[in-house]
Amino acid sequence: MPSTPGTWQGCRSCSPRTAQLTCCWRAGPQSLAGAATRGAVLAGDEGCVSRILADSSTGLAPDSVFDTSDPERWRDFRFNIRALRLWSLTYKEELTTPLHVAASRGHTEVLRLLLRRRARPDSAPGGRTALHEACAAGHTACVHVLLVAGADPNIADQDGKRPLHLCRGPGTLECAELLLRFGARVDGRSEEEEETPLHVAARLGHVELADLLLRRGACPDARDAEGWTPLLAACDIHCQSTADAEATTACCLQLCSLLLSAGADADAADRDKHRPLHLACRRGHAAVVELLLSCGVSANAMDYGGHTPLHCALQGPAAALAQSPEHVVRALLNHGAVRVWPGALPKVLERWSTCPQTIEVLMNTYSVVQLPEEAVGLVPPETLQKHQRFYSSLFALVRQPRSLQHLSRCALRSHLEGSLPHALPRLPLPPRLLRYLQLDFEGVLY
Repeated sequence: MPSTPGTWQGCRSCSPRTAQLTCCWRAGPQSLAGAATRGAVLAGDEGCVSRILADSSTGLAPDSVFDTSDPERWRDFRFNIRALRLWSLTYKEELTTPLHVAASRGHTEVLRLLLRRRARPDSAPGGRTALHEACAAGHTACVHVLLVAGADPNIADQDGKRPLHLCRGPGTLECAELLLRFGARVDGRSEEEEETPLHVAARLGHVELADLLLRRGACPDARDAEGWTPLLAACDIHCQSTADAEATTACCLQLCSLLLSAGADADAADRDKHRPLHLACRRGHAAVVELLLSCGVSANAMDYGGHTPLHCALQGPAAALAQSPEHVVRALLNHGAVRVWPGALPKVLERWSTCPQTIEVLMNTYSVVQLPEEAVGLVPPETLQKHQRFYSSLFALVRQPRSLQHLSRCALRSHLEGSLPHALPRLPLPPRLLRYLQLDFEGVLY
């Protein structure tokens, strides 16, 4: 790099790897040294950082603040949650220090060097401390170094979140354990959403972290600003694609089982009276629905909108198709859910035509197939062809009497309506007949 008298020559001492990450083409000794320092810290080059800090001509300190924002984006709308709580036009700055960069990159030795040079562990020029950065990146060793140096495990960042809220990555459990060991409050709340770390673990589907927090005394029924409990958050987990539907449901079931075992209220409602069962039905988590129903929650509880769990199951997103919604619908009906109003059946047929088992289980709760004759037009031709046997049997029975066997099933289920989930399994009947009474899928209507 060309030099002029009085210009800092730090780049000559940088390692090749550091030089590749360093942008030193700014005028002035301090700008050059700052750029070199950023590059050295990014590369984890402890020797280079040490030489730069030892050079008094640079005027740099371990706590030097750098603005890494894009100069083309010099201002931005921001929401001030700490003061006026208003949107305002402000200068957009992305301020950081070498300590923050080292913590976010997992460069433990550089971190130790900076702390030995008296970098302040709780410095937060950009709104986050180095401990927040280390936890968010899952760098366990860096978290330990910062905590030993006196970093506050309960300090809030610019969004009001504490380090325990931010634990991510492969070192999540280890980071959380360190924070708790050094005095982090297990039920410390975020300043805006009022979430506890258990809320976050449940929302993100982190079973092991939730288990750790519960073992350390986390409250399973803590409520956030919207009245949500961790159990509500766990029931609202949704799959991103068909491929991960099974894994998502398994994770949700594990979390719910864990929370219920810890004493969580299975029927706790939020401000809109949404209960865990409503959310589990909307997301199509059949195993979770069965679990909640086994805890004695009502299959007919309404939210403020007048929706029951069965409504939620039938109005859920299209992604619920990957979750086998027919099993949710059957579980609800076998636990006394009020049937769908017959006038709404055409809408249900149109919505779930590609899932004929859902239509089958609903129709098998009526003694007559109450559909208009023109309902056949609600099913796409390709679906009719794909499920020809079922839809042929369905439309052949429109306004026609059902089989005597089916009518007997309807009569017995009606007689046991108030105690279906408890009475049916106790009847001295062959397993096949018992499954028939419990609306087992046959792929055809009689």
